[in-house]
Amino acid sequence: MGAAVMTEQIAETSPRRKARITGVFYLLTILTGIFAQGFVSGRLVVDGDAAATATNILAYKSLFQLGFAVYLVEMACQIAMTALFYDLLNPAGRSLSLLAAFFGLTGCVIKTVSRVFFIAPLFVLGGAHYLSVFSAEQLQALALLFLKVNDHGAAIALVFFGFYALLTGYLIIRSTFLPRILGVVSVLGGLGWLSFLYPPLGYRLFPYIAALGLLGAASLVLWFLVFGVNEQRWKEQASLQTTY
Repeated sequence: MGAAVMTEQIAETSPRRKARITGVFYLLTILTGIFAQGFVSGRLVVDGDAAATATNILAYKSLFQLGFAVYLVEMACQIAMTALFYDLLNPAGRSLSLLAAFFGLTGCVIKTVSRVFFIAPLFVLGGAHYLSVFSAEQLQALALLFLKVNDHGAAIALVFFGFYALLTGYLIIRSTFLPRILGVVSVLGGLGWLSFLYPPLGYRLFPYIAALGLLGAASLVLWFLVFGVNEQRWKEQASLQTTY
């Protein structure tokens, strides 16, 4: 009953307020992702050095666990943002908005599952008796392997987020209630994430792609939080959708 009431309240929320709520979840997605990836994973994981990575994880176990929790918060915020975005862009194209939401949610599922491999090194390096059949070097290598699988799972998710950004960008361009330039930047960002269809290219271009993606995301967040959407045009376009 509570969920039904909440759903009804969200449906009755004005488009401008809904856009601002979307902006809040989008901002939380960005901040949690930067913290978990940049300040936890980037600090503790030493690329290509299993022994140093294992030492860091065990020395900063609480930080590593916090990083995992923040990753899950990131995914929860991104799922909420994707659902709200679907409703917000629905007037610009119902079918395309639904398709974009499916791509976005698929990316969220893949990325969430990959985070299981992020936390796995804690179990591998935890000193359990049944792991005594492995040497310390083998356990360290296995821990680093799990972290690599986590990274590659996130890279696969980026492909789906690329398709999501392309479609949402097109819908923004097509809409009459948001600036078209926001859609153009989203499309460019989506094309960048699609470079992960060939991971070596995606990893090589990642700093540039990430900068472009962050620019597009920051622009959308700022616009949503400050201006929201043009309610009159949103309602006009929504009424055209219901007519057809």
